[in-house]
Parts: sequence; structure tokens; C-alpha cells
Amino acid sequence: MTRDCDVLVLGTGIAGCAAALSAARAGAQVLLVTRSSHAESSNTFWAQGGIVGCPKNDAPGRLAADIERAGGGLCNRAAVELLAREGPEIVERLLIGELRVPFDRADGDFDWALEGAHAIPRVLHVKDETGRPIERALLDAVQANARVTILLSHTAVDFLTPAHDSADPLDRYLEPSVVGAYLLDRGSNEVLPVRAGATILATGGLGQVYLHTTNPSGARGDGVAMAARAGARLLNLQFVQFHPTALVHPRGRLLLSEALRGAGARITDAAGRPFLQDFDPRGELAPRDIVARAIHRRMLDEDQPHALLDISHKPAEWIREHFPGVEQRCREAGYDVTRGPVPIVPAAHYSCGGVAVDLEGKTTLAGLYAAGEVSCTGVHGANRLASTSLLEGLLWGWRAGLAAAENRAGRERTAGVHPRAWQPESEPVDAALVAQDWLVIKHTMWNYVGLVRSGRRLDRARRILVELRDEIEDFYRHGAMSDGLIGLRNGVRTALEVTRGAAEDRVSRGTHYREDPHPVDEISSFAASPKRLDSG
Repeated sequence: MTRDCDVLVLGTGIAGCAAALSAARAGAQVLLVTRSSHAESSNTFWAQGGIVGCPKNDAPGRLAADIERAGGGLCNRAAVELLAREGPEIVERLLIGELRVPFDRADGDFDWALEGAHAIPRVLHVKDETGRPIERALLDAVQANARVTILLSHTAVDFLTPAHDSADPLDRYLEPSVVGAYLLDRGSNEVLPVRAGATILATGGLGQVYLHTTNPSGARGDGVAMAARAGARLLNLQFVQFHPTALVHPRGRLLLSEALRGAGARITDAAGRPFLQDFDPRGELAPRDIVARAIHRRMLDEDQPHALLDISHKPAEWIREHFPGVEQRCREAGYDVTRGPVPIVPAAHYSCGGVAVDLEGKTTLAGLYAAGEVSCTGVHGANRLASTSLLEGLLWGWRAGLAAAENRAGRERTAGVHPRAWQPESEPVDAALVAQDWLVIKHTMWNYVGLVRSGRRLDRARRILVELRDEIEDFYRHGAMSDGLIGLRNGVRTALEVTRGAAEDRVSRGTHYREDPHPVDEISSFAASPKRLDSG
């Protein structure tokens, strides 16, 4: 049975919720989908540091200058100016004025935090778990809106496109467009087609293609891979930001907020020796890519398994008051952050690139919009300024929702589309193969497409990933449909797209660092070519 809606939103983080809310308020019937069994499952929920606001001594021009400086000269100026002008306004109007997010206050004003590469303190926060109250406030507003239906435990498989799903064979010659998506019901394992006048991708990041990441398990690059298969333009995927301070933990890498360094935390090598000043005079407050590479280089040079982060020179009660989440997570991992240093390593944290969009969130495919980390507005350029990710997701989610609700042509395109019946396969999926394939992806990306890259490393990564992709596609065609198999297919495709972007860009800038770069003026790396990798 085919389901219909005006606007289909994939993802329930800040971008997805903002898009659903604005589209519904504009009169659209919205279907909001998450692959999780509960809506609070996105990167937003786990965001610690904060969201950029506008203190009295700030101005859009000053914020824009900091964004462009961090972005290494590759930012889309129009997008930066829009974010600097309208981002703090929507925070003030929606999050503070309407939704009453309880940002921390001090001395009658907000407790503005200073973070790396910001000229002044301008970051709003709720202790060190800012994402949770923002996510909950937005979800409450979405759930209270009668025009929004939330669909839990459904994984997007692929887009509905007239070229493949229209009853009229001539539709394959129309401009490329998206008219909905196929969704896997994780409870019944049935595939549900959804036709939509507009579809908004808000599926989040891709950190799980790396061995070390601060991202939750769902950040597999699903949206990037779906968009690539449909023919959407991708942009700047070589710019993957590695957070310099992730707690070493047997169950994964736990993010230790940027705000710790803004509050005075110190970084040393495993022997307790400071070293960041050797790489950048700003030390702990240098941009993330510089700090992350400095830690990575020190670990390699000294053959050390980790570096150390120390904020124990601050009073214990002050730490517990300002960083309760960090203190609790460290304690649960067996460390007391109030009494001494804790081990850290860099970890994949944020993709500055993604599906190319304009100022309204429109992609190069008619009917398809994108917002949040899955998208690339050009705001971040080669490196994201701290605490601008939530701001970008909020603003572009809101704008994409409004644009999607007004997309009357999209409703007309759905009329002749009759989704094909999905033929279920009975061959069981071998969990051991899935697990092993993921290990190959993660280790390949970490070692060859990680913090430091070279032509030889990238060429090897491409050969490994192309062969693996072909095996996984065969696996996908014959195996029983499952969320795990969908994620594996998307993961290897996304890994290939990141590798392609890194291989084509011979210039070291921001988060993309090569040991064999060409001079900056020989090639422009802002707009990565949309052409695809093949198996040749």
C-alpha cells in the first residue's frame, strides 16, 4: 500500500524537526520519519557545546568573519551572511522566545561561552548537554502539531523517482526529480512506498564510516548515499572535521566538549608535556583541525596511544556544575575528571560537505531538499566554526520546510508515479559478513582517508572500497532486506564519495590535509566535481 503526504522529512534532529514544524505551520501535511524506535536519537540529542547566539557586543559581520576565517577561505559568502544575519534571529525568536529552551544565565544575562576560533563569547549552552533540551523542545512542538505524523522504526531505502517509478515511460526524459521514498518498516520488514510533493533529507552525518568517531550508530551516511544514487550533486565531502578531544573508552569514543578548552582545559601528550604551542600560538583555542592534527602527529611521533586533557586545576564543584555530563560520562568510564587528566584521541566528528543545496535547501533534483549535516550549504567551507552546526541545521531546516510546503509542482509530479512492488528476498543476511565489511570500511577510512592523506593512501582506499562496494551490492540484491544491510550499502557508497573528493582535491586546506599537496593557486577545491567513481 502506498502512502501519500505533502512533505516527507527523513530525520528527527534539529534540521528535521525544524523542517517539519515550519512546513506544517505553512499548511502542509507532514510525515516525519526516523529509523530509531524513539525520536530522540539524532546527533542533536548528543550535542554538548552549544549554539551560536548574538550577545549585545556582537554583530553579523563579526560572526561572518569568524566563520569565514575558520572555513579557510572556501565558504559560500551568501550562505555565511544569511546564517550570520538570520541564524541568531531564529534562535531568539523560536528557541528562546517561543520554545523557552533554558539556556544558562549569569548576572542577569545569558552565560555566553567562548569556544575555539571565536573572537568573543557568543555561544548559548545548557551546561554541557545543550542538544537535549533543544531536541526535546522541538519534538514537543512537532508532536503538538496535528499536521505532523511521526513514523518510528522506519529506514529510508531509496528515493522514488519518476524515471524509475512512473507509469509514463516518457517521464524518464524529464528533469531528474524525487517524489518520495521507499521506507523499510523495521518491525515487519516490509517496504512501504511514500509519495510526497517534496522530500527533505535531514539524516545527519557520516562519522560511522571511520574507526574513531563521536557520532551515534545511526550516522552512516545514509542520506549522502541515497542522494548519490539518485544523481544529486555532492559537494566538499573531503572536508571531514575530526574533533580533537574524544575520551578513550572501550565501548567507543565519547565526545568531550569544545567548551572544556574554552573554559581552560589543557592538553598534553601522554607523558604530561604540553605541545600545542609548537603547532599554533593559539594553543588549545586553535581551530579543531589544527588541534586534532597536532595530537595525531604527537601520538605518531612519540608512539603514544593517546594524549591527555586536564581541567582538574578548576575546583571540583565548578566542574560538576558547568560540565555535569562530561563528569558523569568520564566517571562511568572509570575516570575522575575533577582529580586528574583523562586520555583522549581525535575522532571523526562532522562532515562539512554533503548534498549541495541553495539558500532554501533545494538540491539539484527537483522535489528534493536537504538540511543539517547531510547537506552542504557552503557555510563551513573547509572547516566548521564551533557551535555553528546546530545553528545551520535550525535555519536551513526551517527554510527548507517553508520552501517544500510551497512546492505545488511536486504534488503534480506524484500523480503518475506508481511505486513498484518490492520483491522480498529470503536469503538470510550473514551478520558476520556485515560486521567484517564494516571493519574494512572503518579501518580503510581511518588509515587512508583520515587526518593526514596522500595520493598513494587515497588510491589504495579507492581500490579496496570499489571491490567491497561491488560485493556488497551483490549481497544487497540477494539478501533479505534489513536495516543493517541498508546501512552497510550506504556506508560503503558514502566512504567512496568521501575518498573521491579527497583524491580530486590536491590542496591542503582546513580539515583536508595532504602530505603531497599542490600549491593553492593551481586548483580550486571549493566545488568538488559531481562525477561518480566507477569500478574501473
